This record gives sequence, structure tokens and C-alpha cells, in this order.
Amino acid sequence: MQTDRLGEPVLSLFRAVTGLMFLCHGLASVFGVLGGNRGTGEAVPFGVWPGWWAALIQLVCGALVMVGLLTRGSAVIASGSMAYAYFVVHQPDGLLPLVNQGELSAVYAWAFLLIAALGPGPWAVDALVRPSGGRGAGRRGAVTTAD
Repeated sequence: MQTDRLGEPVLSLFRAVTGLMFLCHGLASVFGVLGGNRGTGEAVPFGVWPGWWAALIQLVCGALVMVGLLTRGSAVIASGSMAYAYFVVHQPDGLLPLVNQGELSAVYAWAFLLIAALGPGPWAVDALVRPSGGRGAGRRGAVTTAD
């Protein structure tokens, strides 16, 4: 079994699934669908800091990361928003994520940081925009030959 052959497609799937889950959080909080914000069935009131703005980041960045468009920048913003959520919302209740219930924020922060560092993978809109294997195309170390 060659892990190199599977690494790029698995990265694309990881990016798409992570983006989809983040998008679902944004949809729930902005529109009150899928159970609403924190299962209340309600949307976060428009413009409320930081909840509505965090939900907007989840919605927009989740969609962009899911399809692999502007992936690295969107993943950095998503990672930063989850790091903010962890340190501002959860960490004051205790240092460890199991104590302060910040596991999801911490995992999302690290997952999006990984996506930002590794790129979108080959199954992404970014890869179609830059198919030559250039910066951000998700094809690290691509070798080209001249005729």
C-alpha cells in the first residue's frame, strides 16, 4: 500500500469534510436551521458580538474551505476564529479542553491550521485555477519537464 498515492486525495477529503462541518455550524447559527444555534432552533441575533460574526466566519470560510476556493486564507481565518473562541470563551473556565468544554474549538483551530499549511489537495477549485502545481495548488514538489 502506497501512502503517497493516498495522501493527496485524503487531504482533499479531510478539507472538504472539515469545511462542510464548519459550514453546518454557520448555517445553524446564522439562519437557525439544522437545530439552530446550540440546538435552540434559533439564529444568533444579527450583528451580535462575537456570536453572529463567528457564525458568519463559519458560514463563509466553511463554504470556501469545503469547495477548496481561496483555501489557505480561509483556513487561516477559520483557525484564528476558533483559537479566539478557545482562549476567550472556553479557557477562562479551565486550562484543559476537557475541563472547559473547548475540545471542538481546539480541534477546529488545529485542523484549519493543518489545511492552511498543507493546502487544499488536488480535488479543489484552487487546483483547477492553478493546475500547474504552483503555489497553493496542493501539489507540493511537483516535477515538470521541458521538451
